[in-house]
Amino acid sequence: MASVDLLVKGLRVGIQGKEILRGIDLSLRRGEIHALLGPNGSGKSTLAYVLMGHPAYEVVAGEIRLFGEDIRGLDPDERARRGLFLAFQYPAEVPGVALSNFLRTALSAIREQPLPPLQFYKTLHQRLESLGMDPGFADRAVNEGFSGGEKKRSEILQMSLLQPKIAILDEIDSGLDIDALRVVANEVRRMADEGVGILVITHYQRILEYLKPDLAHVMIQGRIVRSGGPDLVRELEAAGYDAFRTEAVEAVA
Repeated sequence: MASVDLLVKGLRVGIQGKEILRGIDLSLRRGEIHALLGPNGSGKSTLAYVLMGHPAYEVVAGEIRLFGEDIRGLDPDERARRGLFLAFQYPAEVPGVALSNFLRTALSAIREQPLPPLQFYKTLHQRLESLGMDPGFADRAVNEGFSGGEKKRSEILQMSLLQPKIAILDEIDSGLDIDALRVVANEVRRMADEGVGILVITHYQRILEYLKPDLAHVMIQGRIVRSGGPDLVRELEAAGYDAFRTEAVEAVA
């Protein structure tokens, strides 16, 4: 069996004295796509932020290991250099900074050496074309005035250029029309086929029709109450989250 590349074990997390994650166990290997589903407020985005090292959250107990290394004490930029990537649910605007300059700076920081301009712009325009984005998009300020769908495509463009080893995509499907969803899903699938481990966080099943995840997990009230394959996604689509809420209550009891 292949080794686990991202391991989360017994993870309990709180903020301002309130516990949000109540013992998360999760393992992901490169080349796999996992879907994390759950209703609003279940703790999905909190898990994403904690994995990336958001300082506002306190890890009360448990482990986070990336390629065998305990990364709980690492800053977000150090985690990124080790191959971890987070696409935000609500990407921030960075007025006055062109997307192309932002991406080149980020890529140089990850590689820890400056990237030759010609090489960078050639790769950038290839990625823009593959995502169906106008080349002029790269000259706009980061996320400033972007539609919801444009912000999500921008996040996928960043992932495509930075080439992480493990990528966490927090509701990357929100704000996308059906055509944009297909393009984004195809790019995510391509990167998984090239060996990137993908954790897709969502509360919709639509994107999963394109991604066909290897494993799905249902999170309720800060716990993963069930994990399984395509049958689990179909069960969730048919029954909704109510049955899983019952399992969450039983787990506490």
